Amino acid sequence: MNKLLSANFTRLKKDVFLKLCIIFMFAIGALLPVLDYHVMITYEFPRYIDESFFSYTSFMVILFSAFCSLFIGTEYSDGTIRNKLIVGHKRMDIYLSNLTACIIAGVIMCIAYLIPYLLTGIPLLGFFIVDNISTIWIFLGCNLVLLIALAAIFTLVSMLNQNKALSAVICILGLFVLLMLGAMIEDGLNQPEYFEDYAYMDPETKELVIEPSTANPYYIRGTQRQIYEFLSDFLPGSQIIRLSAMDAPSPEILAMYSGIIAVATTSLGIFFFGKEDIK
Repeated sequence: MNKLLSANFTRLKKDVFLKLCIIFMFAIGALLPVLDYHVMITYEFPRYIDESFFSYTSFMVILFSAFCSLFIGTEYSDGTIRNKLIVGHKRMDIYLSNLTACIIAGVIMCIAYLIPYLLTGIPLLGFFIVDNISTIWIFLGCNLVLLIALAAIFTLVSMLNQNKALSAVICILGLFVLLMLGAMIEDGLNQPEYFEDYAYMDPETKELVIEPSTANPYYIRGTQRQIYEFLSDFLPGSQIIRLSAMDAPSPEILAMYSGIIAVATTSLGIFFFGKEDIK
């Protein structure tokens, strides 16, 4: 296992795509606080460092899905996995070493964003305004567990598919499907129960008309709402959206579900990879 991890870490150091991802994340991390500061001084609208601190989650996962599929897919296209099996490495060790390498790469991408964001954001926007700084650490931990869950999903797809291009397509498109599904769920849950009363001037009579508040027909109620709330907590797409906006009253629940996804997908992946016919 140690030799497999060492070989993967050596590959990470030389991986060109990972270096490009790091450069992109670093640039975004340095740029977002500058843009927030520009908005603040141009429109005299207050901006805080908290508002974009976790924005990296929403676009890092796209790069992450591509990286995991390409990194693991290269092992198939180069015949590396077959060679590892020939020299006697266990399939479970091969699977877990690739999963670990993907997680490490994802953490590096996140750090590449966070460091320049803090170095640029604190001087321009000030320090965090949250009541308790431990909230930031909790959300960072939840983002880490979500990253592990996503790595487990992408590793599952890539290790069970020996076509590198097809794995990349499945991972990237699958992520976009999760994001779209998450956006639909969040939009449904954010619908107001009632439309507030409002007033307008009738163009014909020139009189002020007051419309009373009315029930929103798109408001989700009852059992359907409970299902939506569960999916909002459970699905990675919804978690990405909510953690990016720090919109999670109980982030520990999201981390618990991400942990369940990570363990379940990794267990399934190891089981089916053990039966895979490696060409």
